[in-house]
Amino acid sequence: MSAVLTITGGAIFGVLGLLHALYTFLDLRKPRRLVPDDPELIQAMRRSAVRISRGGTDMWHAWIGFNFSHSLGLLIFSGLAIVTGLHAAPPRGSLLVLAIIGAIYVVLAARYWFRIPVLGAAIGTACLLASWLWF
Repeated sequence: MSAVLTITGGAIFGVLGLLHALYTFLDLRKPRRLVPDDPELIQAMRRSAVRISRGGTDMWHAWIGFNFSHSLGLLIFSGLAIVTGLHAAPPRGSLLVLAIIGAIYVVLAARYWFRIPVLGAAIGTACLLASWLWF
């Protein structure tokens, strides 16, 4: 049962990561998902350089990059959880680490994101925590 819970929790984070990457990709052509409501703000982001880059990039490209890298992080986390679940006898500590990372995503989602990521991260983390407790 622990393996099923670990794989399920990982898969939930994987779905969130894939959706995030897909929405970011679709926003490259027609920004309407993970973007500001105000189209003028998108234009302002395109005109505004990131200070630390010394003109090397603008806020719009940084925003797209942040979203793709966030998706990648979720997908890597998902993969680790799924591989751990597939392992015949994973170290119990690794299950706890996965649950802690999931809990960090829940806190970030509750503080900075919106309802769907909070719900998904909470369910995924509940699966990972239950897996650790069940083990």
